[in-house]
Amino acid sequence: MPFDHAYYQRFYFNPRTAVTSRSEMRARARLIASCVQYLGLPVGKILDAGCGVGMLRAPLLRTLRRAHYVGLECSDYLCSRYGWRQGSIETFRTSERFDLVICYDVLQYLSATQARRAIANLARLCRGLLYFGALTIEDWRDNCDQDRTDRIPGLRSGRWYRRELSRAFLPVGCGMWLKRDVPLTLWDLDAAA
Repeated sequence: MPFDHAYYQRFYFNPRTAVTSRSEMRARARLIASCVQYLGLPVGKILDAGCGVGMLRAPLLRTLRRAHYVGLECSDYLCSRYGWRQGSIETFRTSERFDLVICYDVLQYLSATQARRAIANLARLCRGLLYFGALTIEDWRDNCDQDRTDRIPGLRSGRWYRRELSRAFLPVGCGMWLKRDVPLTLWDLDAAA
């Protein structure tokens, strides 16, 4: 898929065809920041893997004021326009570890093998909380506006993602996953079943 100017114009900048809005992303940032604060996780570093046009950056940094934000993006166009780090979450390497990792609407574009490698890399890079989302077969069938969403071959089930993520993370709910070895208290009923 060419993640070029035309792609972002259609799915992000044109209000008639956009898949999301700034207000939706501000609400998502408030959700993420509230979960981080509720669990008592100090956030010094944020990695937004597949950050796109960076709609989460400003609202997250308004709330998590001491955090440093790193945007990772595979699109040459966006890296040139916004200055993001170039790369794929499947192969991204750095010695840095991040307190909060965001990977939203990225892995559905990868094969199952690539997605497994990406999840393993997310686990390596994350030392706290992961906010994760991906378009699933169930979402395509029941939830998304198919006129405003990419037709992506090979979508996987939500169960597949939950199984793969649960190897390194505990589900908190609302897309939040706590790294298994993090010494934070997660009350029994706060964890997703």
